[in-house]
Amino acid sequence: MPKLDERHPLFLLAMDQRSSLLEHTYDESSGEPADEAEAERVRAGKQLVYRGVLTALAAGASRARTGVLVDELYGADVARLVKEAGLQLAMPIERSGREWFELEYGDDWMAHVDSFDPDWVKVLVRDNPAYDAAHRAQQASDLAEVATALRDAGRPFLVELLVPGTDEQKASVEDYDRDLRPDLVVQVLEYLQDHGVEADVWKLEGLDRSEDAERVVATARRDGRDSVQCIVLGRDAPEEQLDHWLRTAAPVDGFVGFAIGRSNWEEPLEDVVRDGLDTEAAESLIAANYRHFVDTWLEARGDVEDGVDAGGI
Repeated sequence: MPKLDERHPLFLLAMDQRSSLLEHTYDESSGEPADEAEAERVRAGKQLVYRGVLTALAAGASRARTGVLVDELYGADVARLVKEAGLQLAMPIERSGREWFELEYGDDWMAHVDSFDPDWVKVLVRDNPAYDAAHRAQQASDLAEVATALRDAGRPFLVELLVPGTDEQKASVEDYDRDLRPDLVVQVLEYLQDHGVEADVWKLEGLDRSEDAERVVATARRDGRDSVQCIVLGRDAPEEQLDHWLRTAAPVDGFVGFAIGRSNWEEPLEDVVRDGLDTEAAESLIAANYRHFVDTWLEARGDVEDGVDAGGI
């Protein structure tokens, strides 16, 4: 597993969106490409986003701390380029657009992992204590099987956890993200751990208060899980909101970086796809967005002055 701690953070540019990308950027309501030509447009878009990563590196972003989260379905070429460039590679194995966790390639999923040899194997899971108990139990069991298989194979496991609020939960508080979600995240982490889901890294929605970030880390590391780390996901949040989440998490030991996607590239990519924006201009915007979030993290952590092995800013 690549070295990952507070002094060696990981800044992932996430572009593993699939069905949602088709719907929102390419206007395919089914979440599937209309034909092979459309699929190729999606692949080209992911290559454009990756060139934004290269632009950020050329401008001084740390090669050792930069990573890319990209899917095999539309990003196989990008994944190979990431490996060739010596950057950290994370790849998803879940099927996109499903309500409950489902493997993209069924029983053959490990062969796909082996063929790309990513540094991090990622799954996306949605959970909430209010969800159907039987579905929750089955999902946890399926995830535990994946966790065991990855541990046996010596491959680090990155779990992206979303805890969407139910209508009743959102109506019960003034601000769901601030007032209720942190408690639910703690409950879900405990539930998944108790059901055998052991992650090396938890990719979590941003938190508004440092005490909640500390409590989440303590839960992720409970009962001897001292090496477990957490990173912040972007959730397509506007820059101001995401900056706040990063500034909250960065000073907390146990939070060691981020995985931000659409907040970096959605608008530039849509401007290319829909309005014909020059691709080089889009790449520069993506690079600037990515470096902004890196800078925000490092400044909040105080690592610019400390000379942490993360810089290049």
